[in-house]
Amino acid sequence: CYVGFQKSIEKVFIVQDTEMFGGIICSRLGVGIWLTFCFVLGRWLFVRILITNDDGVTAEGLICLADALSVDNEVFVVAPESERSGMGHAITLHVPLWIKEVDMGKKYRIFATTGTPADSVKLGYDVIMDKRVDLILSGVNRGPNLGTDLIYSGTVSGALEGAMLGIPSIAVSTASWSEPNFESATRFVVEFIRNFDLSVIPKFTALNVNVPALPYDEIKGWRITRQSKRRYKDYFEARKDPFGNTYYWMLGHVIEDDPDEESDYVVVKRGYVSITPISAFLTDWRIFEKLKEVLEGVQNKVVRRSNT
Repeated sequence: CYVGFQKSIEKVFIVQDTEMFGGIICSRLGVGIWLTFCFVLGRWLFVRILITNDDGVTAEGLICLADALSVDNEVFVVAPESERSGMGHAITLHVPLWIKEVDMGKKYRIFATTGTPADSVKLGYDVIMDKRVDLILSGVNRGPNLGTDLIYSGTVSGALEGAMLGIPSIAVSTASWSEPNFESATRFVVEFIRNFDLSVIPKFTALNVNVPALPYDEIKGWRITRQSKRRYKDYFEARKDPFGNTYYWMLGHVIEDDPDEESDYVVVKRGYVSITPISAFLTDWRIFEKLKEVLEGVQNKVVRRSNT
C-alpha cells in the first residue's frame, strides 16, 4: 500500500521526496486515515478494465493480457467457460445464464459464464462490476480478425457490445492462428492504452486491433485502416460417422483481392499493427442517397398508378 501511495502522490502532486511526504502523512493523520486515503485515491487513479474473449476463460491470450494490465489497473475477467469462436454477436435468450468465479491463483478476479462473448460483457458490466467500467478489452484472440471475420467474430462482438454500452472498447488479435505471439500483442495494447487518449473514440465505436505475430521489436508501428473485403470461399466436405451417417465439415480458403494501402490485411502483412474503427451500425452510406432517389421514384410511380 505504501508503494502504491508513493506512486499516487508522484502522479497527482508531482512531489519529489515522496518517502518523506508519506511519513508525514502517516504520522499526522494516523494509519487508519492514511489507508483509507490510499484506497480511495487508488480507486480513482486505477482504470477498471473488463476483459473478455471468445477462446474461453482459460485461453493463453486472455490470461497474458490480464496479467499485464493488472499490474497498474483493476482488472476483471468475464469470459465464456469454453471456446465460443464464430459466435458473432449472439446473445442467450431462452436458457438461464450462469456465472462461476474461477480460482487461477491470480491477483485479479476471473469469472466463467455459460454465455457468449456478448453475454459475458453484459454480465460483467451489469452484474459483476456494477456498471463501473472504464475500458473493455476483448482478446487477445488467437488468429486474425480481418475483413469479413468481423461479422463472425465473438472477439470483435465483445468489443462492439462494450461500445454499445458507451464504454471505450478494443478487440485485440494476434494475426496468426498457427504461430500466435500473445506477448507482442499484449505489449502493444498496454503501450497503446498508456499513450492513447481513449476519450477520442466516439460513443458506439470500437477499435479492432490486429497485431502481426512478430517479435515486438520487429513490428514497424501502427496504422489506421479500413475493414477490407478479405473473405472466404467456403465449401462443404461430406464425411461419414462411425454409424454410416453423413455429416458435413465446412472448409475453404481466403480471398484477398483488396490491395489498397489502407486495407487491414495489407497493413498487417507489411509488419504494422492494424487499427480499424468499427461500429455496430451497418448502414451503407455509399448508396444511401442514391437508393432513396431510386425508391422515391418507384414510390411516385406506384402512387400515380393507384390514383388512375
